[in-house]
Amino acid sequence: METSNIQIVVEKDENSIPERITWSADDQGIVDREARALALGLWDDVDGIPMGLQLWTKKMTVEEMHAFTAGTLMQLADTFERATSDKDHADAIRMFTKELAKRLRVPGA
Repeated sequence: METSNIQIVVEKDENSIPERITWSADDQGIVDREARALALGLWDDVDGIPMGLQLWTKKMTVEEMHAFTAGTLMQLADTFERATSDKDHADAIRMFTKELAKRLRVPGA
């Protein structure tokens, strides 16, 4: 069986606030790429519930967070459609996200 290793490193200040996030993906050749935010969603198979980790650095601007949130929701809609073949509900997520992006004044929305 082939495996992939994804590593996330979070450097925090004395108050445990993220200052730097880097990630690496060995099968993609990505090494220590810097990120300002992270949203990781996992399905906990034991408890049957979604688990999540959301982090952002001090450098992340409000405008970047708006774009990050809208972009993440659009990606989630695409993932939902690929996983379920439920285009109608994926489109509902997309319509909501487009309206949200417009209200947040995300460039290109």
